[in-house]
Formats: sequence, C-alpha cells, structure tokens
Amino acid sequence: MAGVGVGMGMVGSRVIAIHHRHHRTLIPTPQFNLHFNLPSIHSHRPSIMSATAATPSTAVNNPVLQQNTASTDSTSGCWPEFASNISGEWDGYGADFTIDGHPIELPENVVPDAYREWEVKVFDWQTQCPTLAQPENPSAIYKLIKLLPTVGCEADAATRFNVDERTIGGPTNMVSAFAYQSSGSYTALWSTQKAGILELEHCLIDPRDKESRVRIVQIMGFEEKSKLVLKNIKVFVEQWYGPFRNGDQLGGCAIRDSAFATTKVLDVSQVFGVWQCANSIAYFQDSPNSVLQELKPVDGVEKSVRDKEHLVLLPKNLWSSIKETEDGEKTWCEVGWLLESGRAITSKCIFSRNGELKEIITSSETTEVGV
Repeated sequence: MAGVGVGMGMVGSRVIAIHHRHHRTLIPTPQFNLHFNLPSIHSHRPSIMSATAATPSTAVNNPVLQQNTASTDSTSGCWPEFASNISGEWDGYGADFTIDGHPIELPENVVPDAYREWEVKVFDWQTQCPTLAQPENPSAIYKLIKLLPTVGCEADAATRFNVDERTIGGPTNMVSAFAYQSSGSYTALWSTQKAGILELEHCLIDPRDKESRVRIVQIMGFEEKSKLVLKNIKVFVEQWYGPFRNGDQLGGCAIRDSAFATTKVLDVSQVFGVWQCANSIAYFQDSPNSVLQELKPVDGVEKSVRDKEHLVLLPKNLWSSIKETEDGEKTWCEVGWLLESGRAITSKCIFSRNGELKEIITSSETTEVGV
C-alpha cells in the first residue's frame, strides 16, 4: 500500500543577552477564530478548552509529497490526554543552524543599531508558541511567533517579526502526517510553499518535567528525483507557563531558559555507540488515509547502533542525523535529546527509496550495559 508522500551575542568573550519586558500586551495581529472562556493563569495544567480554527488549509504541490486530508484517527486512545498536555502558552528561544550544526545569525535588518555598533552578533529569536487542541476531535492549532530583538529588558514593546499559523487535523488540516503521544510529544510532516521542500518537526517533552520541551525541525529537500537531503535545522527550546491565551502575553521572567545558539554543543562521545531502545511506532505506509496516528508502544527492547559520521551535534544536548540504509531502500531522519549520561529520547521518520513516509518511531533509549 502506498504511504504518505512526502538573543544572544558576543563581543570577544563578553556575552550580552536579549530580553523582552514580560506580561505586556502585544501589537494586534490576525487571530484564530476561537470560541472559549479564558481562565486565569495557574501554575499547573489547565482544563481543556475547545476551539474552532478558521485558518485556511494550505495545499502545496510537491512532486513527491502529497498532502492527505482524507481522514484522521478517532479520539479513542490517548488524544484527550495529549490535547491537555500540548495546550497552553509555550515561550522560549529559537535558532537556525547549518547542516554542520553552526548557528546562523539573525538577518541584519532585525538587529538593533546598538548591537551593530557594539559588534554584537545575534543568533537567537525570542519566541512564543500558543497552542490549543480539542479533546473531543483530533485537531489542534498553534502559532509560532518570532519577536524582534530589543536592547535591554525595559523595551517599550515586544514587536512581532512574523507569525506562522498551523492547523493539525479537522477540515482545515495543514499537516501531511502527525504522530503523537499522551505526554505531548509529537512528530509532524509538513509540506511547504517551496517546491521540493518539506519540514520534519520533532517535539520532545522532558519526561522529568512535562512543562519543558524542545522542537527540532529538519528542513529537507529532494535531490536526484526522490533522494532526501538535509538543508538546515531549526531548534526551539520552550517552557509552558500558563493556559492558552493566543499569545497576548509574554512569559517574561516565567521563562526558565535563555538564549542558547552559541552555547556548547553536545559531546559526540555521549551519543554514539550501542543503545537499547524501547519504541513506540505509528505506521503510515499501511494507513494512507489517516493523517493523525497515535504512537503505540511495541513490546520488547531493540538494539540501535549510532555512529559518529552522520551526527550533527547541537546545543542543549541535542542532535540531528540523516542516514540511508546500506541498500539505499530507506532513509532515517532522526533527532535526539540526551537527558542525562546514558539516557536519551529520540524521534525518527523513516522514508522509502521513493520518498514515501513509512513510519514514525519515538524511543526511550539507554546505553547498553558493558559497552
């Protein structure tokens, strides 16, 4: 059966952080058409709020990637719990990296004159990602908001640079494949406005802290007809700080993180070698008419060997890897988060030779004893 086709800167050794004043109403921007009652912000997870997204669907003609909006899976299983854990205001920082893991500077036109005068290089966006999922129906919406860097923490306004709105499931679905877990972790395959380009978004939740997550986006392109190659990487490090408010307030001092693009990258010795994997899998090749799939645990433990050659090492104990099998029949697109020495979580998208998504796998990994 066919599958789913597919702010910080430095002056010498001096580091200057970019801040935004917290809890300030932002300049109005186009909003989702939402219907709900906003609760006050609490320090714990809120109850679920329903919403109706009016964002138009985006159909992109890609020679290999075909958007499928035929159906989604039912709400049985873990979707309601997933919806509860993903909904809310996620604030943090984001940065772009080359295929070799080098941070990419922000465009010069968005950097304040003062930074240029001080010869400070800026690599990190401050970001917001308000997210809302419906528990009754498998659908969700989120906005990725990038804020213009400012000098100092008492800026008059936190101005939005751009807003990327996305819809998952429902009649306005924009995602080509979406696999999720009850924790709030998910992996999504997005088509883009650029022909031959797709995004693999991997959202990993820290199992020790359900209010801390990373999103690693592998920007992929097609070469030699259907061969997948990495174009660049985006990383977002985010904290949950309250119920969904559609991005009308900043987390500010509630954000328990800081700009990270130029911080130390992961040590390769902590990643490569033999690992034991407890997997959860969503199959897409055998379910071509279902865009949304629950990642279901698989019995037993598998062995995985990770070599140094294909690793792209990133800050925040993160990595990315694109690897073809020896016979060229499959391409593995993996990201990982080293939680502590000998313990990691990973997300993988596995594609066939002709670019069809076969399955998505998330794993809880430990190093093999004695290796």
